Amino acid sequence: MTDIILQRLDGSFERWQELLALILASFAYMDGRIDPPSSALTLTPQLLKEKAKNEIAYVAFYNDQLAGCIFCRPELDSLYIGKLAVLPAAQGQGIGRRLLSLAETTAWEHGLAELRLETRIELTGNHITFANWGFRKTAENRHAGFDRTTSIEMRKVLV
Repeated sequence: MTDIILQRLDGSFERWQELLALILASFAYMDGRIDPPSSALTLTPQLLKEKAKNEIAYVAFYNDQLAGCIFCRPELDSLYIGKLAVLPAAQGQGIGRRLLSLAETTAWEHGLAELRLETRIELTGNHITFANWGFRKTAENRHAGFDRTTSIEMRKVLV
């Protein structure tokens, strides 16, 4: 039987280069599909380490391999979900759902009743996946310098 093991990132985590590789592999399908390019391309192991200090982050292990991550940031009325990533070879195993479940628990612990995320306008498959997970589109946004919608905001009300 295969287990998914979830762990909150803390000072004992040292696999930053591997975490970066996981995020880049997970986001690679976006290359050439989204404009502007993903901010994941600007990450470094040191930036991830700092991000984990300033946010609430979890990693998932699948078959003893680092296979997923999620970064969460409490906001005024919601918990922002960023850099939700699952290694392509581990997708379809429930890792993303398990990480989002941790985000829901984290939101409740911070007195927040909603999750919020942004996904690129071109990634319609993500829109469908997040809708299937209970998120609804709440806004359209554009990156600085763009005169068109580049991303959508989605929220999930926690019950």
